[in-house]
Amino acid sequence: MLQKIKIFTAAIAITASSLTVNAQLKTPAPSPLQTIKQNFALSEVSIEYSRPSAKGRVVFGDVVPFGKIWRTGANSSTKITFGEDVKVEGQNVAAGTYALYSIPNKDNWELMLYKDLTLGGNTGEYKKENELIRFSVKTASLTEKVETFEINVANITSSTANIELRWENTKVAFNIVADIDTKIMKNIEKNVINDSRPYYQAASYYYENNKDLKLALEWADKAVSQNPKAYWVLLLKAKIQLKSTDKKGAAATATQVITLAKEDQDDAYVKKAEQIITDSKK
Repeated sequence: MLQKIKIFTAAIAITASSLTVNAQLKTPAPSPLQTIKQNFALSEVSIEYSRPSAKGRVVFGDVVPFGKIWRTGANSSTKITFGEDVKVEGQNVAAGTYALYSIPNKDNWELMLYKDLTLGGNTGEYKKENELIRFSVKTASLTEKVETFEINVANITSSTANIELRWENTKVAFNIVADIDTKIMKNIEKNVINDSRPYYQAASYYYENNKDLKLALEWADKAVSQNPKAYWVLLLKAKIQLKSTDKKGAAATATQVITLAKEDQDDAYVKKAEQIITDSKK
């Protein structure tokens, strides 16, 4: 009898445990978390934030009051990580992670990078001494309504980008700039001038950034000597010659590109070389 009671008690415990597990239902988060990562300059920018939705409400001026500090999202504070030192709206920001707070207004927003990552939405405890920087940007009106708050990295170049915030019919954006030129020039000096290796990359950088074309041509010639059948290297040489106003040399090098590219059935490079020949006749 005692054994039957033990078995019955164990069965009740298992059933109760099963009901508890089944009661823990997983439902969608009202403001889902999103992390975006964007390769930028020589590293990356990442942003972690929660995305509230309008749900028929008036957002700015109501759900998000004008003139008050906002966590710039929902749940925990929005966090932005810079993989290298940058300038944000002209102000120096060291590599690292910062909370992004804002004070929305109708015509402009103040945005702040905040050093305390634990504050979250408790803006009543916000301390100005924990700000790294503060800056103001103008708002822009959107023709189409954005239902769910979004942050994007846009207008990306090799050293600049914009961080855009959109919700309802409002957009704000701020600029980030990375000083990659100084770093790349140091690497070129170390690895090319002193170590004599990545000639093609160095010549390409000098060409694209309008630096010493004479030196760029020297490096292009060395890159060609390392791999004489690399028609993409010859194309770079032709482009440098053309930019240096050596039209005759550019046309001759482009002719070599056409011959090698045709052997490799690379029509794209054939067209690029033909365009250089055309440009050299102008």
